Amino acid sequence: FIQDFSKAMSQAGTSQFQEVIRQELEYSMKVELDKILATAPSNELEHAKKDLEGFKKLFHRFLQEKGPSVDWGKIQRPPEDSIQPYEKIKARGLPDNIASVLNKLVVVKLNGGLGTSMGCKGPKSLIGVRNENTFLDLTVQQIEHLNKSYNTDVPLVLMNSFNTDDDTKKILQKYSHSRVKIYTFNQSRYPRINKETLLPIAKDVSYSGENTECWYPPGHGDIYASFYNSGLLDNLIAEGKEYIFVSNIDNLGATVDLYILNHLMNPPNGKRCEFVMEVTNKTRADVKGGTLTQYENKLRLVEIAQVPKAHVDEFKSVSKFKIFNTNNLWIALSAIKRLQEKNAIDMEIIVNPKTLDGGLNVIQLETAVGAAIKSFENSLGINVPRSRFLPVKTTSDLLLVMSNLYSLNAGSLTMSEKREFPTVPLVKLGSSFTKVQDYLRRFESIPDMLELDHLTVSGDVTFGKNVSLKGTVIIIANHGDRIDIPAGALLENKIVSGNLRILDH
Repeated sequence: FIQDFSKAMSQAGTSQFQEVIRQELEYSMKVELDKILATAPSNELEHAKKDLEGFKKLFHRFLQEKGPSVDWGKIQRPPEDSIQPYEKIKARGLPDNIASVLNKLVVVKLNGGLGTSMGCKGPKSLIGVRNENTFLDLTVQQIEHLNKSYNTDVPLVLMNSFNTDDDTKKILQKYSHSRVKIYTFNQSRYPRINKETLLPIAKDVSYSGENTECWYPPGHGDIYASFYNSGLLDNLIAEGKEYIFVSNIDNLGATVDLYILNHLMNPPNGKRCEFVMEVTNKTRADVKGGTLTQYENKLRLVEIAQVPKAHVDEFKSVSKFKIFNTNNLWIALSAIKRLQEKNAIDMEIIVNPKTLDGGLNVIQLETAVGAAIKSFENSLGINVPRSRFLPVKTTSDLLLVMSNLYSLNAGSLTMSEKREFPTVPLVKLGSSFTKVQDYLRRFESIPDMLELDHLTVSGDVTFGKNVSLKGTVIIIANHGDRIDIPAGALLENKIVSGNLRILDH
């Protein structure tokens, strides 16, 4: 008994000690944030205040949480009817009055990201993807086509970050005559915190010049608060809009799907879903994607970062967790408003460690939009075809969407009918291709890839005009070597290595 008692006392002591430390950290953070807020010019004060209030709440929760946020033992497979096959949704067909259903929709694109991972400055949405068209051009073309075809008024809303807002707004002028109303709002701006002291590295509210590294946009889970705070949510509800379709602007497969929209507006059992997540079957390339599970009687998105280390391999298994989240989401506007007003949207915190250029280690606290699924009523997963997930994260992805594997029609990319298999080839371009400008310089024209299964390119390699790639092609130029694939070459199930210089005569 004595032993148990002293153990309980020491545990109580530890937790009391932790509580004291937590309160001290929270107090120090408040003092620092107040100092930062005091530097805000009067026209920015309200905005800065809202941002720092939101950050304070997130920081408070960060200090409360211990260890991985899911109890692995409670994770269950979702019930059969909670993830519907897309074929079943499509089989219901479309009503005659599809226009009236479309008029209740708003398309929201997550546009906070920069093109840095592809070596570009400025918003990622302004990178040219196909025939000089950018991600943003294709999005506007898709919605314009929809509005013209059905005589509707579906607006486009862009969630920008402080990194992308100015450049995006300049570009938007070119669409002023298009048949799409475009609105923007900004996600919050939160201070990065020093990993050692857990205090902000910013000394004032400015975020230009050397201060740009002090701030960050806190992930796309910030959409709920920012959309609500911007006033745009209320305006759209007042206009009679009922659902938003949210997706990443770099997912070229995320087009408006009329069958899913009809399922939302006219549910077969009469009970409307407040939240639909499009999921798709995992392949070996998708082992890290978040998956939908049943957890405490709710559908819940579990990301790899939340999984206890001992279970990571199990989480990655394609046989146990067959699907992953595409981040194409359909959400009821009235539900966002209700939950936001009750402060009832619960999303796990993602701790994202970064090392700044000067070598300082910082952390940024983020949330993910799909994690809120458990806060909504009557949520549903829909298992959609892989074609609805076509993200362009790297130049390897860019090569696929620029090639003849896809045809472009009214802003939408569809797999060419000439390709015998509906699967996408696996493409791995080496580090010489990472930056968009290097990548473009290395291809005189995009190869014919209709019959390609697998392409790996490593080292200093260039491609001439009208090259055809079929089957499995591996091209490796070792350090110091260079390989020029000649114009008109056909490579079928070939490995090319060594040196190959083609000199123009």
